Amino acid sequence: MIPKPLVQTNQVFIIVTVLLGMFVNPNILYIPFVLGLFTVLTKMNPVIIAARPFLRKPADQYHPEDKDQQIFNQWIATIMLGFAILSFTMGWTIAGYVFSIMMLIATGLALFFDFCLGCTVRFQYQMWKGRRKRAKMSQ
Repeated sequence: MIPKPLVQTNQVFIIVTVLLGMFVNPNILYIPFVLGLFTVLTKMNPVIIAARPFLRKPADQYHPEDKDQQIFNQWIATIMLGFAILSFTMGWTIAGYVFSIMMLIATGLALFFDFCLGCTVRFQYQMWKGRRKRAKMSQ
């Protein structure tokens, strides 16, 4: 489990770097992309690791977030960032902004409204897998 403040730190990091990538230089998007890729490959998030020493209380005294869910969310973020980078690189500026804005919306919903779009997608996927498995067993 991951303490919620660490997840929120990662969300703020993504929002700030995406905004900088949109309004300062699209190459800044490589920072969260590379860190996201590292996270999904190693299951260790450098932003969360760097922020851990700044927790004011022991980690178990915070609301826990599911690590598998956070890795799934990081997959989604990394893919969206990859599409944004690819779009900006190909000169498809509007598409780059669209993918960046989608990232901002998804991350902003999670950070400011505690609504996790990735959690909803993963839950529906798991439900679908369960229905498929039950259907195969009943045949």
